[in-house]
Amino acid sequence: MIIGIPKEIKTGEQRVAMTPANIEFLTNRGLQVLFQSDAGTAAGYPDAEYTAAGATLSSERAEIFASADIILQVQSFGSNNENSDDDLARLRSGQLVIGMMDPLASPSAAQAVADKGATAIALELVPRISRAQSMDVLSSMATLAGYKAVLMGASAAPRIFPMLMTAAGTLQPARVLIMGVGVAGLQACATAKRLGAVVEAYDVRPAAREQIISVGAKPVELDLDTGESEGAGGYAKEQGEDFLRRQRELMTAVVAEQDIIITTAAIPGAKSPILVTEDMVVAMKPGSVIVDLAAERGGNCDLTEQGKTVVAHDVTILGPENVPSDLAYHASQMYVKNMQTLLELILDEQGNLNLDFNDEIVAGTVVAHQGNIPHPHMRKLLGLAELSKEQQAVTAESNQEEK
Repeated sequence: MIIGIPKEIKTGEQRVAMTPANIEFLTNRGLQVLFQSDAGTAAGYPDAEYTAAGATLSSERAEIFASADIILQVQSFGSNNENSDDDLARLRSGQLVIGMMDPLASPSAAQAVADKGATAIALELVPRISRAQSMDVLSSMATLAGYKAVLMGASAAPRIFPMLMTAAGTLQPARVLIMGVGVAGLQACATAKRLGAVVEAYDVRPAAREQIISVGAKPVELDLDTGESEGAGGYAKEQGEDFLRRQRELMTAVVAEQDIIITTAAIPGAKSPILVTEDMVVAMKPGSVIVDLAAERGGNCDLTEQGKTVVAHDVTILGPENVPSDLAYHASQMYVKNMQTLLELILDEQGNLNLDFNDEIVAGTVVAHQGNIPHPHMRKLLGLAELSKEQQAVTAESNQEEK
């Protein structure tokens, strides 16, 4: 069996889907690795390290898709809607593609893969269960995004983060507010605290309070009913407009005291909630900075522009895209570890593929298979009828094995 690793082609993407250190895992299972030249260069992994690890280089992307049984990518179909049409045309029946696919926002990509007779595993859908923690790419990438967001805010701010006592006087520490305390938010809290800032954090989920305290930040507590605010997998649930309006009113006073605000609130498959209105921006100090990590989903701030830095009402608002790619070396390491753990689940010691649909991780991540869409939620998004019991049974028994 051949594993193919093509170069990432989405604009700005510097990560790679396999590092040299992980090639041995594949070759030890008798797998051949076909690696596109320069696919790891931007992340700090030169071709020579891949060949030394046992991979075969190819300068032709078409050869990777023509030869490989399994394609490993960072941003695959759906996640890359920019320039992946040629890759889609190269897919063949029976081929397996694994990568990030933004399936909840781009379900049509799964249908396109299914129409080619190929199989697709969307890593964003790895269930948040203990057994799958080491496969969770969303948490891995969010960790790096939270760290980087603080550095971006510190760079854009006209003040330093820590208190500094000098012969020229005492400099007061920056006040930093983190809005949305998932994995990215907690890492942002910890990073800002390490830099010496006074850190506060807010999350609609009551369970986040102890997590905020655990990383040295102070929880912001508002007079709101948040009993129904947490959904499946620990994500925040989408809230009604009345709740959001009241939340914004109460947050205005808190926001006005801050020097740097980092927003991270995202809802899978939905537009990001507005946490910082223009009126709140007006109330902020001149020279304040907002780093909106939800920019790719519409942003948590009214004034965010995806991929741009804007200045409005004397406040600098950053709308960064694909933040983990800026830390491509370590982001690739983390991503590949997640990928390898998944491969350990679906490949046996001899390198044969075994997709066991009775396993909740397999059932939860396979979005296209043998011309069909087996994933119930993906079928709903595509307007497809539920699979019959007979069809479900066929899927559960189709433990595909290839050599």
